[in-house]
Amino acid sequence: MVTKTIRQTVTFHAKPSQVYDLLMDSGKHGSLSGQSAHMSKKVGAKFTASGSHIRGVNLALKRGKKIVQAWRATGWPQDHYSVATFDLAKSHGGTRLRFTQIGVPSERYDGQYRGWVETYWTPMKEAFDSDDGVETSRKRVRADKTQRMRRRRLQRRQSKRA
Repeated sequence: MVTKTIRQTVTFHAKPSQVYDLLMDSGKHGSLSGQSAHMSKKVGAKFTASGSHIRGVNLALKRGKKIVQAWRATGWPQDHYSVATFDLAKSHGGTRLRFTQIGVPSERYDGQYRGWVETYWTPMKEAFDSDDGVETSRKRVRADKTQRMRRRRLQRRQSKRA
């Protein structure tokens, strides 16, 4: 199977511990997509997110600094996991998150790449910038998805800079 690697860097107006908690707390994580999440803060423990669309196992955790997870989505080849790494560092005005996901099936790359931006980074930025940011972001993402479905264009073009 041919796989690809996703690399993304994003900055949040929040402390590294707050970014870590948003990703690792079940209730907070679930608020990003509006679907249930069952996260664990223990190495070796299983987790689910976006309902049961995402499944995985925590491989390494260092609060406020790093999350490493074996990660897979529904519809991926049987028993195939990628490795998602979230490196958090304090930066001017907040936290810089360097994200790497190795082992993404090549046919799922575009959707996966876009999914991190739409379902994680954008709502997270909005959540840290305002009180109702997560709900506003969810509505916008749903509207965008509905528009793409109406146009029968389910994939977005990805810029060369992404």
